[in-house]
Amino acid sequence: MNDLQHYSCREYLEMSRRQFLAASGATAVAFSSPAWLPRVALAQDACTDRDVIVSIFLAGAADCLTLCVPHGEDAYYDARPTQAIPRPDSGSPIDALDLDGFFGFPQTMAQLLPVFAAGHLLVVHATGLDAVSRSHFDAIRMTEIGAPAIPSMFSGWLGRHLASVAPILPNSALRALNIGSTLRRILNDAPQTVSTADLTTFGLSGSVQTMSQRRVALDAMYAAAIAEQKVAAETTQLTIDLLSTIDFQNYAPAGGAVYDDNSTFGKAIKSTAALVMADVGVEAVAIEIGGWDTHIEMGAPQGVLADKLVDLAAGLSAFYADVMAGNGRNVTVVVQSEFGRRLLENGDEGTDHGHGGAMLVMGRQINGGQVLTLWPGLQPENLFEGRDLQVTIDYRDIVAEILQERMANANLAGVFPNYTPTFRNVTSTCPLSGGNPTGAWRTGQNRHVQRQ
Repeated sequence: MNDLQHYSCREYLEMSRRQFLAASGATAVAFSSPAWLPRVALAQDACTDRDVIVSIFLAGAADCLTLCVPHGEDAYYDARPTQAIPRPDSGSPIDALDLDGFFGFPQTMAQLLPVFAAGHLLVVHATGLDAVSRSHFDAIRMTEIGAPAIPSMFSGWLGRHLASVAPILPNSALRALNIGSTLRRILNDAPQTVSTADLTTFGLSGSVQTMSQRRVALDAMYAAAIAEQKVAAETTQLTIDLLSTIDFQNYAPAGGAVYDDNSTFGKAIKSTAALVMADVGVEAVAIEIGGWDTHIEMGAPQGVLADKLVDLAAGLSAFYADVMAGNGRNVTVVVQSEFGRRLLENGDEGTDHGHGGAMLVMGRQINGGQVLTLWPGLQPENLFEGRDLQVTIDYRDIVAEILQERMANANLAGVFPNYTPTFRNVTSTCPLSGGNPTGAWRTGQNRHVQRQ
C-alpha cells in the first residue's frame, strides 16, 4: 500500500467508526483523531502563551485585486474599466489608500489602516493553492483540507493541528468552535469541537420549564449507552454548561470597539471576542462569510463588493481594538478565500472565477505593515493560463509558520502531509517552537516585494 492509500484508507475507517451527531440539535462534537496522526506534547518554552487562531473564510472567491489593489500596475486598469479602484493620486473620492507605493486598500477597508500601520496586519498577495480548479466546491475542499494530493482525505488542516498538540487547558470540554450552521471542513476531526450558528442561544432547545427534567432524562439515557455515545453526551452537556457561563448577549467590548449587531459577521466576531476573553480553553474559531461570488455588477468601487469589504474591515477592526490592541490577547486571525477572480472584467460589470488570491493575517506577533508577495505581474505573458493572477506563495507556507511558531506545533508533516512549507517570516516575537527547518525567505524591512 502506498502513502496515499495508507492515509485515505486509515482515515476513512477511523472517521466512519467515530462520527456522530451530538444530542444538541445540529451541534457536531468531535472527540478524537485518526490513529495515524502522531501525538506531540506541548513544547515547553520561555514563552508559554500559545495563540488562539481565528480562521475567517470568504466563500465564493473574493476578488483579491480589490481587497489589495495593485495600483502600480497599468494592466489592472486596462482590464477593468468600471471595476478598478482609482490610483491614490487620481483625485477621485474613492481612490485607493496607498500602503507601500505599489499596493493599496480600497477606501472600504480604511478601518484597517491603523492596524496595518501598527505592524499587526499583513497582506499576502498572489497566494493560494497552485491546483487547477475553478470549482468553488473543489477549491474550498482542497483549501480547507490542506492536502490536495490526497483526494480522499476527510480531516481539515486545523483539525489535524488540534489533534496533534496537547490542549491549552487540560481536560478542556471545548477546544474549537465553528460559528455557522454546518461544521467547516477545516475543523473536520478536531477534538472537542462544536458548531453552532448562534452562541447566544446555544443549548438544549425546548421549554425552559422542562429543561432540568429533560437534562436528567438525557443523562440517564446516555449513562447506559455504549462508551462513545456516553462520552459524546457528557461532553455535549459539559460544553453547554461551559458556554452558559459566558454572557454573549450582553458582552461589553473593550478599547472602544463597536461591533455591528445587524451584521452576521459582526455578531460572529463579537461572539468570538467574548469567547476568547473568557479564557475557557478554546484554541480555534472558524467563521465563514458567504456572498463573494461577484459575476454580475461586482460593485468594487461602490456596490455589493464594496459593502462586503466594509463589513469585513469593520468586524476585524473592532476585534483588534477589543481583544488584541495594546497588551491584549495572543490571537492570530487568518482571512482567506478559495481562489481569486479573473483579471479581466466581464460584460456584466463583474469578474469570473480566477486563480491567485490574497490573505489577511492579523496579530500582535505578526510581521505586519507590509504586503508580502512574489509579485508575478499582470501583463498577459505573466498571467496563469493567460487570464488570472499567478499563485507564487502557497498559503500553507503562511499557516504552517503560524502553527509552529505561534501555536507550538512541531509536527507540520502530520498537519500538511506530502508538503514541506517554506517559512516567510510572517511571525515576529517570542516563537513557541523555534527554528526554521525549511530555509526561510526573509523580507527584512521591505514593505512588499520581489516583483518578478
